[in-house]
Amino acid sequence: GYNCAQSVTGAWADYYGLDFGLAVKISASFGAGIGRMRETCGAACGMFLLAGMETGCTDPADREGKSANYKTVQFLAEKFREQNGYLRCADMLSQMKNKIVTKPGYQAEERSEEYYKKRPCIQTIRSASRIYGEYLMNKQQVDLFVKNKTKY
Repeated sequence: GYNCAQSVTGAWADYYGLDFGLAVKISASFGAGIGRMRETCGAACGMFLLAGMETGCTDPADREGKSANYKTVQFLAEKFREQNGYLRCADMLSQMKNKIVTKPGYQAEERSEEYYKKRPCIQTIRSASRIYGEYLMNKQQVDLFVKNKTKY
């Protein structure tokens, strides 16, 4: 199946008018804590990729735009930490009842119902998607408020 980053990014592909295949392809390397290195959670990485679609800038000299994007990513990361306890994949895995220890290397493990029962992946995917949706809803409300305020 799709990895954690692909699941989050793919779920929002239509919202940004992205081809689903392209969305899961550009997020493929971020699964399992970035390339299965168990670093930043892939679900969070997927959320950060989406933040780039929302607030990323295209002008390399746009320091204000970069700062706005970094602020958004840090806000989303804090919300993710609040809901999941950690941002790092290895930290989340080590806190599971079964104390999951994964074999080092790049080889993907076989996915099964049992595999996912032992891991927080489904929860983190749901969490990242929900956090991002709430962020967008709040952002739209603020944008609408500001737009209406400037009319007067």
